[in-house]
Amino acid sequence: MPAVAAPVRPGAGPWRQAATRILRNRSALTAGAGLLLIALVCLLAPVYAGSIAHTDPFVSNISGTTVVGGQEVQVLQQSTEGLGLGVTPIGPTGDPGHYLLGADNQGRDVMARLLYGGRNSLLVGVSSALLCCALATVLGVVAGYFGGWIDAVLSRFFDVIWAFPVYLLAICLSVVLLTSGLHLGPVHIDAGSLALPIVIIALIYVPYVARPLRGQVMALRDKEFLHAAVGLGASDLRIMRREVLPNILPTVVVFLPLMTALNMLTESALSFLSVGVQSPDASWGTIINDGLALLYTRPMITIAAGLFVALTAVALNVFGDGVRDALDPNARLRGGA
Repeated sequence: MPAVAAPVRPGAGPWRQAATRILRNRSALTAGAGLLLIALVCLLAPVYAGSIAHTDPFVSNISGTTVVGGQEVQVLQQSTEGLGLGVTPIGPTGDPGHYLLGADNQGRDVMARLLYGGRNSLLVGVSSALLCCALATVLGVVAGYFGGWIDAVLSRFFDVIWAFPVYLLAICLSVVLLTSGLHLGPVHIDAGSLALPIVIIALIYVPYVARPLRGQVMALRDKEFLHAAVGLGASDLRIMRREVLPNILPTVVVFLPLMTALNMLTESALSFLSVGVQSPDASWGTIINDGLALLYTRPMITIAAGLFVALTAVALNVFGDGVRDALDPNARLRGGA
């Protein structure tokens, strides 16, 4: 049987109806609860590092020691494999106060770095999604409402960005801006700043959001309420702000969690390639990169960071699907038909 949208109280506004549908969607609620839990745990990173693990996750601890099973041991231990050259960091101890998930090749607490890295990954994902959707909304509304040469110029701009593979364009921009920073008019962002990956990721995904919004606005231009607003002498700015924007806002809201997941994955990939979040800051992508050299001896570093990325991305996509179904219940009916 095709899915049936959850009934809502008649007379309720569209946003209240959407909230009611989300609250009745167990999958969306579970995903939302998971996201809140991950975000809360990452926000508590300073508490974990300072009050539980008693460590600084950004400072090397090559000659440090810790306590395992009541005995004091080196954080970086002499390797017993091959010729016995080099060192191997301590593995997971199961003790939150003493390297719960072990140490990396610099002697830093992996769990503390995961939590701090999660703060940066989530910050980049959410901030770039908000910036991307804001820019795409403005450009999509302007292109779709005015049409003509304005639409042609903006469409060609979208085509130019669309012509490049996403990751290739992001890597090129990152390599250039990470050495010189971004200085464009009143905008000044220093090289290595966390704002750089936010801006880069937001810009490369603008066409992917602006195109659908442009089409939606073009469809609204033939609606009677817009013709009535024009006949009453309303300015273009007022029509776009009071008539067009409220009609496309649900689509923008649907895009937000989906773009957050996509942007977070893009940030992780760029940081893995050392062109995203820069040291001494950490992200889940940089931690995966750090764990590659220890993949066979201390795989927990890479596995733990990869699990955080995967669980967060899945939760964001499931929650995004729930938001889409709540704001447009007919979409679920069409999908189940």
